[in-house]
Amino acid sequence: MLRTLLLSSALAVALSACGDRPAAESAMPADTALQDHNPLYVTSALPFQAPPFDRIKDAHYQPAIEEGMRRHLAEVRTIADNPAPATFANTFLALEQSGMLLTRASSVFFAMTGAHTNPTLQAAEEALAPKLADHSDSIHLDPKLFARVKSVYDARDTLGLTPEQKTVVEHTYDGFVRAGAQLSDADKAELRALNSEESSLTTAFGSKLLAAGNAGGVFVSDKAKLDGMDEGAIAAAAGAANAAGKDGQWLLSLQNTTQQPVLASLKDRALREQVMAASLGRAEKGDGNDTRATLQRLAELRARKAQLLGFPNYAAYSIADQMAGTPEVALKLLTDTVPAATARARAELAKIQGVVDAQQGGFTAGAADWDFYAEQVRKAEFDLDESQIKPYFELDRVLKDGVFFAANQLYGITAKERKDIPVYHPDVRVFDIIDADGKPLALFYLDPFKRESKQGGAWMGNFVEQNGLTGDIPVVYNVENFTKPAAGQPALLSFDDVTTLFHEFGHALHGFFSKTKYPSVAGTNVPRDFVEFPSQFNEHWALDPKVFAHYAKHHQTGEAMPQALVDKIVKARTFNQGYATTEYLSAALLDLAWHLQPAGAGKQDVDAFEQQALATYKVDIAAVPPRYRTSYFSHIWGGGYAAGYYAYFGAEVLDHDAFQWFREHGGLTRENGQVFRDKVLSIGHSRDLATAYRDFRGKDPSVEPLLEHRGLK
Repeated sequence: MLRTLLLSSALAVALSACGDRPAAESAMPADTALQDHNPLYVTSALPFQAPPFDRIKDAHYQPAIEEGMRRHLAEVRTIADNPAPATFANTFLALEQSGMLLTRASSVFFAMTGAHTNPTLQAAEEALAPKLADHSDSIHLDPKLFARVKSVYDARDTLGLTPEQKTVVEHTYDGFVRAGAQLSDADKAELRALNSEESSLTTAFGSKLLAAGNAGGVFVSDKAKLDGMDEGAIAAAAGAANAAGKDGQWLLSLQNTTQQPVLASLKDRALREQVMAASLGRAEKGDGNDTRATLQRLAELRARKAQLLGFPNYAAYSIADQMAGTPEVALKLLTDTVPAATARARAELAKIQGVVDAQQGGFTAGAADWDFYAEQVRKAEFDLDESQIKPYFELDRVLKDGVFFAANQLYGITAKERKDIPVYHPDVRVFDIIDADGKPLALFYLDPFKRESKQGGAWMGNFVEQNGLTGDIPVVYNVENFTKPAAGQPALLSFDDVTTLFHEFGHALHGFFSKTKYPSVAGTNVPRDFVEFPSQFNEHWALDPKVFAHYAKHHQTGEAMPQALVDKIVKARTFNQGYATTEYLSAALLDLAWHLQPAGAGKQDVDAFEQQALATYKVDIAAVPPRYRTSYFSHIWGGGYAAGYYAYFGAEVLDHDAFQWFREHGGLTRENGQVFRDKVLSIGHSRDLATAYRDFRGKDPSVEPLLEHRGLK
């Protein structure tokens, strides 16, 4: 999942509309004593303005953000009160140059609340959420400011603007309208209240889910029950239990998705079912971490917000400024794939049941059994199992000889690790990203391992975003949740983990290569159904023969993976795709179902609503639960993807179609990489993206390469 900035949704709108960095720091007055002791108040003196984590304390964030809001509003007030006629320079450029302190402090703060939080930061986040929502509303609902924005917007075709300037004007105007600038005073007041409550509930959902996930793991006191797990995984489970204060036990921690990696190897069926039950019910225990009441209210207030803004439901509002345009288009994209996906999943389930019956298991295979027996089916059909391949995927080698190598071959960039940049956790690593001409391109942070202070999933974000007005170059981070090995053991990845590493670095490349003048349209500030395109596209290089041979080497011997084993991995590429596609479609359709409700529908019973939605869309297969159930679906309740989880599938159409272009033009070459960099990765949202894609591809995207890749044709 992408987090360009880990901000509340309201603030994200404000910053995308109003810009990220000024040409010079605001000279507004401030508490001098606080400024002297708070490193967030001034531009970092570290290379590329990297955050000074060795000096930043938890207590610094809230005052810096609150002062940042005060300064930002004063800057915006000056723009709104300007007696001169509105122009691009005195209105839009000025907005782009406002809010420097707020952006700097918020970028770091919300990165920490996602990747390394604690009770102090959670309390600050809870206190700041409604204030940030009100801050955004104070800007977007200001009639004098909107009058100036509209004045330039109405005359945009006659002002001699550059194409990028015209795009900035249109995006900014649309952002104000979508934020309620044209509402009556009474409706603006109601919208402010809804936004404030939504921001608080979104924050509460994230805190509850993090706590629920941490408390939801399964402790095991008998090592014999772990039969099937490799020694490295068992050692890691022992370390996790020790850290939780239960020495002599083993902790099977939960990841953010429904299926848990350990289920593929555990032979003890009762323990498998216990782990699956813990996963499915992690946030539905009726305790302080139960998320259902929170999300019920979120669904209600979003529906009312959409109604206020003139939309029949929140999905219509959310998708209106995306590439899909309407919920109907998004729904069709998903439901057209349901018959092929579910038919394939049922065929896969039949094979799994066949294995159970052949072993005289005496039970009907369920969700907790799928991965365990699917692994046996894969081994039987392709003579391949996870334990064979993990020794060839050591994290550092995959990163340097795989992810970085592919980027070098395509784009000419290199990565050089540095130890002089302070980090927020000892696991974090920092790299200089150097362009093909030898010039600095970006600074890159990698935070690979799961811990209790980190939200589940994987994402990319910016500490500093590319800015053509100031010359700022990107400072980008990737966060993953790989299992941390026991001390002295190598970090061995599954091939899914390898793919995740390539995926998130694809987001990072999108940030690195941004080459726009105005920060509001830079880098990954693009629609959700385009933002996942570069990341999913980058996954393809994990199996490129040249790249794969460079990194897939045994962690002990250094020997390349035998070609016969490579061939098995390639051959097995479409294995279990019925399950994978159906669990994704179930989650994406659940998301749309929740956000297609009209205002006034009232609170829905979460479990009943979920079951009905899955049945309605014909994805209710008990053995294939949604990738995320409603109660732990952080993408849509806390991660900015409300009515937008379909975007992964929409972007996948683009990524497979684009990869087909590479196949047609010679594959992994610098020439091809440069075309993709120039026409896709560098443009941000500075032009119409559908037109930009046609300019790259020569035609509209086709769904055929995607269906072929998933084995669904």
